[in-house]
Amino acid sequence: MSFSVKEMAELMGIAHQLADAARPVTLKYFRWGQLVSDNKADFGSYDPVTVADREAELAMRAVLARTRPTDGILGEEHAPVVGTSGLTWVLDPIDGTRSYISGAANWGVLIGLDAGDGPILGVVDQPFTGERWSGHSGRALWEHGPDQRDIRVRACSALSEAILYSTFPEVGTLDEGAAFNRVKARARMTRYGLDCYAYMLLAMGQIDLVIEAGLKAYDIQGPMAVIEAAGGIVTDWQGGPAHMGGRVLAAGDRRIHAAATEILAGG
Repeated sequence: MSFSVKEMAELMGIAHQLADAARPVTLKYFRWGQLVSDNKADFGSYDPVTVADREAELAMRAVLARTRPTDGILGEEHAPVVGTSGLTWVLDPIDGTRSYISGAANWGVLIGLDAGDGPILGVVDQPFTGERWSGHSGRALWEHGPDQRDIRVRACSALSEAILYSTFPEVGTLDEGAAFNRVKARARMTRYGLDCYAYMLLAMGQIDLVIEAGLKAYDIQGPMAVIEAAGGIVTDWQGGPAHMGGRVLAAGDRRIHAAATEILAGG
């Protein structure tokens, strides 16, 4: 499926409308609002969802119902919509809900548009800091109010020079965690806990690797589109497609991506 420059601009305009719709909803409850949360996980695990997650996704779906009624929708909090256009909007209304309910500002609204083989565009919005990242067709942008800058990943020739991020120290299963730790042992520095914000630091050339496991399509498609537009690469741990989630490896430089893939694939 191919799109003209005009069509891509129109689709990106819709993506920004979605982020604009979700922003006031998420801010209404963040830190000072009356926040209601539930646990979606089974037996001893914790996977929180809040009223803000649900309402923000409904706000975005309302925009799509008005502007793109034939497109599909895959969102975290509500039932999928099967479209007829061949395009599916992939929505995570609040990525990093644990951070959100803790008052930390590293959560974000994730928006991707999947044409069947992965995202053709993406937007990541951080309402509290006022930052927004977007990417498509080989160009990625960072915006903060009136400020707008093109962003690119940075060169990093060796794992020994790399800054590595992951959301949790306990990455996936025991075997997945062991594989992650083998990469960690080779990296210059490893940090944890930034959720989607870490992916945007990679797109901006601030860090070099993000490695995670157990993701869903809505966790990765928005960030993936921005990183790829900024010149980076996002795959699974074997170097295959990652747009449906699972084990994800994001890198700014293909040399360290290859090195990390070799280590992870043996895990």
